[in-house]
Amino acid sequence: MNLHEYQGKELLKQFGVKVQEGIVAETVEQAVEAWKTLNARTGKEGVVVKAQVHAGGRGKGGGVKFAPNLESLKERAAQILGMTLVTPQTGPQGKFVSKIFIGEDAYYEGSSETKEFYMSVLLDRQKECNAIVYSAEGGMDIEEVAEHTPEKIFKEWVDPMVGLQPFQARRIAFNLGLSGQAFKEMVDFVQRLYKAYESSDSSMFEINPVLKTSDDKIIAVDAKVGLDENALFRHKDLEAQRDLLEEDPIEVEAAAAELNYVKLDGNVGCMVNGAGLAMATMDIIKLSGGEPANFLDVGGTANAERVEKAFRIIMKDPHVKAILINIFGGIVRCDRVAGGVIDAYRNIGNIEIPIIVRLQGTNAEIAKQMIDEAGLKVQSAIQLSEAAALVQQAVAK
Repeated sequence: MNLHEYQGKELLKQFGVKVQEGIVAETVEQAVEAWKTLNARTGKEGVVVKAQVHAGGRGKGGGVKFAPNLESLKERAAQILGMTLVTPQTGPQGKFVSKIFIGEDAYYEGSSETKEFYMSVLLDRQKECNAIVYSAEGGMDIEEVAEHTPEKIFKEWVDPMVGLQPFQARRIAFNLGLSGQAFKEMVDFVQRLYKAYESSDSSMFEINPVLKTSDDKIIAVDAKVGLDENALFRHKDLEAQRDLLEEDPIEVEAAAAELNYVKLDGNVGCMVNGAGLAMATMDIIKLSGGEPANFLDVGGTANAERVEKAFRIIMKDPHVKAILINIFGGIVRCDRVAGGVIDAYRNIGNIEIPIIVRLQGTNAEIAKQMIDEAGLKVQSAIQLSEAAALVQQAVAK
């Protein structure tokens, strides 16, 4: 589950992390009121207007603009609100902007220069521990920095037994070239950021940029936060901040039906029981010349109701040319699954998409006979090789 920038900043503030202050708005009128509030607080007319969508690269798509005064703010807010923002992370379809963040100008003049850094906290699965990834090249695409100047990216791994140690926070500040008050501020920033990450059961924090202000404060100008959905039962307050408009509507519908569904870009729909079998099924589809259109695990109770719901969800994808149902009957008997497929097919009505059903396990032979004798436009298989050949024929048409 992802948070918007303004939500991520509120989470960071709970742990004492300094952030760029601001107010979220959904209309131009609300943006004007936000400007007045910030102007009264800081005495400055300039603010930053930022689109609130779950994607990076907003600035490149025109979703982040500086407004030097109130009239400019009205113009910028009207431009961004309601736009379809296209960035490298949204894909060509883009994302509709319904909220904007009016942020105070953090790049004020002072006794020294401002400096931007990159910092993220995430799980390093290979090393089986959390890692803090950071660079002095903040404000840029970290992928570009990693590709062209990998020596400018540093990593600090955190031993899960002892947690982040003070010397590690100091090493990070040193590697970023800081000294004096800015060094102390960065040490404190790193420790508080890691505490926020760990305490919220997050899967990723990305702050780009982390800003050293001209008076040597360290603040988070951006906040990209991903939460571990498996731990949301411990964080009902964060779960309540979920923005379903930012998520794929089919995935939202599937989650409401307690189906594990992830939309992909292929042409063969998958309906499987068990995550491991689902991964193997997607491999079979690719080997057969197709591309999986989704990951869909109906779980151990593949009854008629769940199968019908899964059918309807898969068929909402216009790119699907065939559907492969691959069920292993261990806990659930194959004949029961076959009955569910038959009932679901008849409830939905005429389905033009080719359907291949491969059932293996308890009562697989009976299940195949049931489907073959049902008079449906469904092709059945028992061996995986049979199912793969049928998929190949379907996508070749």
